Amino acid sequence: MSHLIVAAIQLTSTDDVASNLDSCQRLIAEAAASGAKLIGLPENFAYLGSDRDHRLSLAERVGSDADGPILAAMRRAAQQTGAWLLLGGFPEMGHTPATAGALQRIRNTSVLLSPDGNVAAVYRKIHLFDVDVPGGLRFRESEAIEPGADVVVAETPWGGLGLTICYDLRFPELYRAIAGRGARVCAVPSAFTLETGKDHWHVLLRARAIENQMFVFAPAQRGLHGGQRRSYGHALVVDPWGVVIAECGDHEGFALAKLDFDYQDEVRRNLPCLLHRQL
Repeated sequence: MSHLIVAAIQLTSTDDVASNLDSCQRLIAEAAASGAKLIGLPENFAYLGSDRDHRLSLAERVGSDADGPILAAMRRAAQQTGAWLLLGGFPEMGHTPATAGALQRIRNTSVLLSPDGNVAAVYRKIHLFDVDVPGGLRFRESEAIEPGADVVVAETPWGGLGLTICYDLRFPELYRAIAGRGARVCAVPSAFTLETGKDHWHVLLRARAIENQMFVFAPAQRGLHGGQRRSYGHALVVDPWGVVIAECGDHEGFALAKLDFDYQDEVRRNLPCLLHRQL
């Protein structure tokens, strides 16, 4: 396969799961009608709210026989559109039970569904966002989320697809490991804060694409989600030369792009930096 059309969806998710899933299904259908064969949803596509107990109650099992309402709805969307569907990050039941003095934690999990709705790959977010951002917002993801540990590159008809989530973007060693496992494309579904995104989003995505000569596609949350939580948006697709080839505006929608793998081969052949590594 020398070409692939991808869509990086942009949402404004809230704490209303039913409404969020309706928006996802509508935009997935629109992206598929536009020709996309790989469609990505952002981090927290099903729920973006501050109620820890409610998020815990939404956590589902992930696997070939899992049938929770979020995963079931997205399986149907993949089957109805015949597209590969990336669920950019939603609550998965944690593997570590609650203990005295410690609350139950869940996982922030990205799932790749094949066109028949089967689970093709699962990635649990490794790097957790424990940050005080400018403007007074405080994030402590590790208080509620159990980190993953595995680098994941899914096998697809167009080659390897690396899976990452949001804050992972700041850790280039993860992307180098993904490139070393043969990825042609890397997904970065995100809910970047407005404060950090306006200065770092584009430059970090372009850097990860350039240094690994990969296509990077980044579904994104945008706008006000309730309370003070606001995301930067700008869902986009970057080519292996670091050029932004599609970007969503300040609205719900998607960035649609054609990935040319012959061009990627040419970039890697003419500037074979991945073969010149010494460390």
